[in-house]
Amino acid sequence: MNFDQLKQFITTDMQMQHIYQPVMLIELLKNYGQVSEEHIARTFLSQDPTQQKYYEDKVRNMVGKVLNKNGITEREKSTHRLLGYEKLTDEQIAELIELLRSRLADEESKRGDSFWKHRATDREPISGSVRYEVLKRAKGRCECCGASIDERPIDIDHIVPRSKTGDNDISNYQALCWLCNANKGNRDDTDFRGVNTIYEHRQTGCLFCDVQVNDRQRIVTENTLAFAIRDGFPVTDGHTLFIPKRHALDYFELSQAEINAINQLMGQQKDLLQHSDKTIEGFNIGMNCGEVAGQTIFHCHVHLIPRRRGDVENPRGGVRHVIPGKGYY
Repeated sequence: MNFDQLKQFITTDMQMQHIYQPVMLIELLKNYGQVSEEHIARTFLSQDPTQQKYYEDKVRNMVGKVLNKNGITEREKSTHRLLGYEKLTDEQIAELIELLRSRLADEESKRGDSFWKHRATDREPISGSVRYEVLKRAKGRCECCGASIDERPIDIDHIVPRSKTGDNDISNYQALCWLCNANKGNRDDTDFRGVNTIYEHRQTGCLFCDVQVNDRQRIVTENTLAFAIRDGFPVTDGHTLFIPKRHALDYFELSQAEINAINQLMGQQKDLLQHSDKTIEGFNIGMNCGEVAGQTIFHCHVHLIPRRRGDVENPRGGVRHVIPGKGYY
């Protein structure tokens, strides 16, 4: 394998579905062409934001709370502080670190592999083929909150917990992200598997349902659960609508996953509009929910309206002007 062959593989032949191949090759190139699996695995972990998010949650909501409750640490926003650290000498710090390492070694020796299984929410091993089928059925998403496998690690959960006589059978499995699975625990037997079917609902004759099939050239961007189009009667240039693909009456019918999907697209379009038009200095965001609030198309849609200096004589009050005379205060 020479330079030209490696360059050809990296630029043309390497199929990427995750970070793994480029990260592994980087480590091999940095470490004289040879590196251990342990080293590569540690690098994968350091590169994966979902892993980092998992452990940030553990720091804040588990270990941080315990240490705080015992008066060992205190937290301000996302920073933790060891109380009394400034009074410790270098020798005392070194002694405490060595004591902690000794406790870790002793505990690992006593408990073996189980010491490191705190991350595993699947209490019993599930075969790779079964896991694949459950994830395929769930379309790679948490069947509770809708998070994708790219956003958070997905666990295979027993709907009826094993502790409550649930079976080890694919009919009793569902895909939950680690956060939803941890929150559910073994406290109930809620079945989330049907949640994805609601996202497939469309209504014949609905303008925004029809756009998805018959007028797709209007779609400027989309993701799994939502899409965006420019408003047909724009208030300002760049006025954009963000619409759930599912037929939902208004904003209050949206699931959290759909709200997340709309917010993702809205953030992208906000940046795109400001990058392409430097005169945009602000935005109005809003939606009409119900006929008395001005809704005319009864499929939820969120307005993003770019604002430019001087587009109205006095912008003070913003959305308060939906009722005349209430904008100024």
